Formats: sequence, structure tokens, C-alpha cells
Amino acid sequence: MIRPMKKIFVLGATGFVGTHVCEKLARQGWAITVVTRRRMNAQAIQHLPRLTVLELNVHDEVALAGALAGHDAVVNLVAILHGTQAEFERVHVALPKKLAHACVKTGVKQLVHVSALGADALQPELAPSMYLRTKGEGEAVLIQAATGAGADLAAHDGFDLSILRPSVIFGEQDKFLNLFASLQRILPVLPLAGAHVRFQPVWVEDVASAVVRCLDGVANSLSSPRIIEAFGPKVFTLKQLAQLSAQLSGIADGYGRPVISLPDWAGRLQATLMGLAPGAPMMSTDNLDSMKVDNVASFKHSGLEVLGITPAALVPIAQGYLGR
Repeated sequence: MIRPMKKIFVLGATGFVGTHVCEKLARQGWAITVVTRRRMNAQAIQHLPRLTVLELNVHDEVALAGALAGHDAVVNLVAILHGTQAEFERVHVALPKKLAHACVKTGVKQLVHVSALGADALQPELAPSMYLRTKGEGEAVLIQAATGAGADLAAHDGFDLSILRPSVIFGEQDKFLNLFASLQRILPVLPLAGAHVRFQPVWVEDVASAVVRCLDGVANSLSSPRIIEAFGPKVFTLKQLAQLSAQLSGIADGYGRPVISLPDWAGRLQATLMGLAPGAPMMSTDNLDSMKVDNVASFKHSGLEVLGITPAALVPIAQGYLGR
């Protein structure tokens, strides 16, 4: 159904999931405002119809509220995987709080927030890593604001809130299966920390569709604030995913390289050294802490089926892009 000129404000639009979300919104006729620090970051999506790129520091609450005014809905996809406690809190907690304030101030009545499987808004302090703890704290901030219960907000009617909790996301240009395949092209053996942790990978197109269907009101059968878990149909260990990425890439005639499971102490040493390397780390000790719990469905909340989405299987899709 075409919805011309309904206005959507997207944070994190230039990332892996964000580009897919914007493409789907454009096909549905939304007018899209993409905010980014640098206009050049939006090169992959700026050709889309009815899309406006706005250079903005989203952490500036006054500027954020000013830019948000006049929009019908907002999507928050901003997240980090690595950083200090202060950096995690700034992105995963303080930014959602500023966004909630901006929604209340400007009268925006709908917000879709992409969190993470394993986050817990009720008891975020019990999570094993900074990443998961702050993800849960950010959810709690938004839930309080959406229900009009935020202690630092004047009385208001709240807003419609959908929280999506995806497992690890795969798809063309992902930094997960592609990373494993790249490593096995250059390493004779792949030493792997957290090898036995379980994941339930979900396709990026399914996550993007879930965002758009939440905006379209498909999830309104669930009362707001609603939490929806996004996960694929099959559970894999991290070791199985590493092996699979090499096999689907045709490495070593389709057999892949040997994957060696590291004991906890060696895995932590590996993560520490990777975290000290220049540039964005492939792994950090906080990533390893996140893997103290399996990244699979809890079944405490609805899955993608409530949005009419049947999650896609990993193998045929991953073979399509890894095989190239």
C-alpha cells in the first residue's frame, strides 16, 4: 500500500540494516529524512526517491528535536559493538533518552527501536556485558517514556513504541559470515573464542521488513510498548557458522580450514589482543562477555510471525553472496 508523504525520521540509516530499511520505505512511498554526521556517508541511499540527507549530530538534543519536528514516526538503528562504558552509555542509553524527549516535545507518536536479542529492560544489570546491559537500559528508558512514566518528563500521552530484538544479522555485505570467510582465506587454521555459543541468525531483509511493518501498524495487535524477537529458523554454534562460511565460499575445495575451539583463558587473551589492535577491532573482551549467554530466542515475546514474516533460512541466502 502506497503511503505518499508520510514522513519518517531515520537514525542509523547509513548502516547495514539502515540501507535496507530505507529502500523498503522508499518503495512504500514514505518521505524519508536520513540524519548523518557526514553527507558522504549516505552515498549508497541518497539516490532513493523522497529521501533527504540531513547533516546532524544526533547527540545534540536541541538540534535533534528541531530536526524531528513535523515527522510522523522515527526509527532508531544507532548502535556500537565496541567501546568503553561511557561510549556504550552515550549511544545505547543517553541517545534513546534524548530521542524520547524529542518525540514528546515535537508530538511524534510512533517510534521503532532496534535493540538486541539478550537485552532485558526489566533487569539490565544482570546482563554479562556492557553491550547487553546498556541495550537493556536503553529499552527501559524508552518504555518509561512511551508509557508516560518517565520521571524527568512532564505529564504526556506517550507514544507508540516497538522494540525489535534481532539475533546476529546476516546478509550480503554483513561483517559476520563475510569476516569468517575472509579470515579463512588467509589463515591455515582459525582459532575461535566462544566456539560453542549458540546463535539464531536472522536475514537483514527480514529485520528491515519487520521495521517497516511495525511502522505500518501490522504489530498493533500487540499493545504498546511491544517487544518482538527477530531470529532465524535454525540454531548454530559459532564454530558451525565459521565452518559454514568457509564451505559456502568454496575455501579449500569447499571443506574450509580447521576451526580450533579455544579454552576460556586463551579466548580472553585473543579478544584482549584484538581489542588493542589499531582500527575497529574484530573482537573485544566485551564481545566475549556477551557470548556468556546464547544468542537465541527466549520465546518470552512474539517472533517475526506476528508481523506476517516467515524468517528465511541462512544457507541458501548466504551461499548466494559468499559463493561470489
